Amino acid sequence: MGNGVKEGAVRLREDADTVLPSSVPSKTDHRQVLSSLFSGALAGALAKTAVAPLDRTKIIFQVSSKRFSAKEAFRLLYYTYLNEGFFSLWRGNSATMVRVVPYAAIQFSAHEEYKRILGRYYGFRGEALPPWPRLLAGALAGITAASLTYPLDLVRARMAVTPKEMYSNIFHVFIRISREEGLRTLYHGFTPTVLGVIPYAGLSFFTYETLKSLHREYSGHRQPHPFERMIFGACAGIIGQSASYPLDVVRRRMQTAGITGHPRTSIACTLSTIVREEGVVRGLYKGLSMNWLKGPIAVGISFTTFDLMQILLRRLQS
Repeated sequence: MGNGVKEGAVRLREDADTVLPSSVPSKTDHRQVLSSLFSGALAGALAKTAVAPLDRTKIIFQVSSKRFSAKEAFRLLYYTYLNEGFFSLWRGNSATMVRVVPYAAIQFSAHEEYKRILGRYYGFRGEALPPWPRLLAGALAGITAASLTYPLDLVRARMAVTPKEMYSNIFHVFIRISREEGLRTLYHGFTPTVLGVIPYAGLSFFTYETLKSLHREYSGHRQPHPFERMIFGACAGIIGQSASYPLDVVRRRMQTAGITGHPRTSIACTLSTIVREEGVVRGLYKGLSMNWLKGPIAVGISFTTFDLMQILLRRLQS
């Protein structure tokens, strides 16, 4: 607790300009929220577009019973390029953007708000939160964003694993699912998503904020360089995604059950089927090595873009 107080005091002294005092008018608070929403949206869009081909490949393996290997993954990328063209590697990315832009905007903005709320409650501020509230702020931000944007995630998964002839665009996916499978299908797989986002978002934000705090304490510099932010984000991505990956596989199977031939069942049944037919490691961690390649890149770009945009917008406003 003593270290937490010391960290809070250092943060108050060295970075007082990052959070405005409570006496600032509500107009400025609204401006902060809009700034977080815009920065988060841009961060999510850049990060996901950068790794979209790898993400699509990972989803294809997750929802099939094929054995994953790096060689097979890159072979799939190569044959997709040969047979369908270069831009087919980004198939489903428009649906990804429709989901990621609001998801990232809500998640980053919610995280800033939860940090402020928990900071007031514990008597700390922002990044100076003690470890458990820091973890809680990230988890709550992830739950908030996932709850509000889940149908878009399901649509993205459907478009990633189906040929172009099946769904012509995002709206076509919504129409066909609603007509042929029912509106409830749009939230099929929501429970494993929430269960997975708690460790993923919680650990990602916690790791990134903690590494920035340690950097500030031991380097003597108030702000890390962009490359250092990328490294911190990469570490956050590896830890968060590794912790939540089995639930990500279960979520994808449940989301695409109607079109891949897998039965539409509960989390427990889906989990047991994967383990029984494919094994624990080969089934529940299928594609994890691909995630270790794309995850650190995406999360590093996302966190770095958000921070740098926040700094830029604060300077423009001042």
